[in-house]
Amino acid sequence: MGKEKEREKKSSSLESGSYNYKMFSFFNRKFKINEVEPPSDVNKAFSLFTDEGSTHMTAEQLRRFMSVHQCEVSTRLEDAQNIIEQVVNRRHHITKFARHTLNVEDFFYFLLSDDLNGPIRTQVHHDMSAPLSHYFIYTGHNSYLTGNQLSSDCSEVPIIKALQNGVRVIELDLWPSKDEILVLHGRTLTTPVSFIQCLTSIKEYAFVSSPYPVIITLEDHLTPELQAKAADMITQTFETMLYYPESDLTEFPSPESLKYRIMISTKPPKEYLEVRSKDASEDESSPKDDSDASESDQEDEDFKSLQAGVSGYKRLITIHAGKPKGSLKTALKEVTDQVRRLSLSEHQLEKLAGSHGLDIRNILRVYPKGTRFTSSNYKPTIGWMHGAQMVAFNMQGYGKSLWLMHGMFRANGGCGYVIKPDILTRSADELFDPKATLLPVQKTLKVKIYMGDGWRLDFKHTHFDAYSPPDFYTKIFIVGVPADEAKKKTKIIEDDWCPVWDEEFSFPLTVPELALLRIEVREYDISEKDDFGGQTCLPVPELRTGFRSVPLHDKKGVKHKNVRLLM
Repeated sequence: MGKEKEREKKSSSLESGSYNYKMFSFFNRKFKINEVEPPSDVNKAFSLFTDEGSTHMTAEQLRRFMSVHQCEVSTRLEDAQNIIEQVVNRRHHITKFARHTLNVEDFFYFLLSDDLNGPIRTQVHHDMSAPLSHYFIYTGHNSYLTGNQLSSDCSEVPIIKALQNGVRVIELDLWPSKDEILVLHGRTLTTPVSFIQCLTSIKEYAFVSSPYPVIITLEDHLTPELQAKAADMITQTFETMLYYPESDLTEFPSPESLKYRIMISTKPPKEYLEVRSKDASEDESSPKDDSDASESDQEDEDFKSLQAGVSGYKRLITIHAGKPKGSLKTALKEVTDQVRRLSLSEHQLEKLAGSHGLDIRNILRVYPKGTRFTSSNYKPTIGWMHGAQMVAFNMQGYGKSLWLMHGMFRANGGCGYVIKPDILTRSADELFDPKATLLPVQKTLKVKIYMGDGWRLDFKHTHFDAYSPPDFYTKIFIVGVPADEAKKKTKIIEDDWCPVWDEEFSFPLTVPELALLRIEVREYDISEKDDFGGQTCLPVPELRTGFRSVPLHDKKGVKHKNVRLLM
């Protein structure tokens, strides 16, 4: 097919009240733009909470609707008045607030506005006074990489983006380059970024999205001299923002007590100091002449200075990291004179957990296996359902696994800390087994998908199909413990930019505390792979009852401006 015919095939125009699609210069297909109308359930609710025969809803009636139907019992009359004011100003462009009621179209507009009527709670509401080990923490892996694990650029940009999105744990790999400290993925072709540049960016962006503590995990490959230099960089950059205890932590502090503070977590450099101290002791017992003594004195001074620098580096480490000695299961629950962080790969965790629960007293960090060269991710629920606090992810590894990560940390106001459910903090004799198949149903989630809208505003009308409007359908999933996992799908609505499904689904849940509701809209294509129409993922414990506007995101997790579902 020639270029001109191809252009004609794809060309189309928006006429008044309809879309006109051209096909091969021979045919015009005209499709009427259906007006978005309130579903019957919305009309019924409007009638139920207004006076009989009335066409307007007062602020008091809206307050009652919010309290009774939406289960927002704390809604005040002032809150309802504010909603009415915003809706009237937006829809009718009234600069001076002249009308104090909503008609049914205004009411429908309010229900479809995710900023006024979103699907989950938007404020921090978990208890933030528990120890850090009682929380799932939003954790990055190789936070400086812009792409794959082998040859992409290292930069402060992905660190900034992660912090802006609420990530609370940033990982940096430190490598020496003469007298400089560089951040890069070692023994690969990744191009480095300077350590000081990363620190400066962390300082500037650490708390733009959340006031709760940022933890920097360091993979340290430095010489003792550069460890001392790193300590100076850290203290000079963060100043009073840096938190480190005077002595080793015997218990983890709480997120609340560490607001606007930054902590360092890495393996202490004790082995080097012990060896050098032993060598120095042996040298002292050997006889020396005058020149040797002078040289030895200088070496002692240099060593003391270096020892002080390395000791300063060690002093900054709030959460000590290390490989477990002996049994992994024992190390996870071991109570010693200081708290610590242990790390396992996704493969090690799966092998360790098997079909049993884990008793975790220290902080457990799970990271992607080494063969994920493309920066892909694993299914994060494997870590969460076993109680791992830091499920480390490649934040540039876009896909379904990362959507789940985004979903989990939309909880608790998006602050980056989600308190672990009680079932994961039980004593050792009551360990939770996430893979049990005979757990009792605790709750049933009922989801009704009414309709979708916004694609016609965010996409060209030939984006999904060059010949006709799109054929949308919605897939919904429950992701959590194996017993709860499920998927459902709506019917396909053909040739409609504003599909109305009006379908309801039920999901019995045995562990609702760990369940995520994943939603994905697809556009049916008879000859090729179905097109992607948007997605979101929501933590089930945070869902709000009633009619809710659910905004959809693109494949990278960026929120669309207008695309949303009424559910």
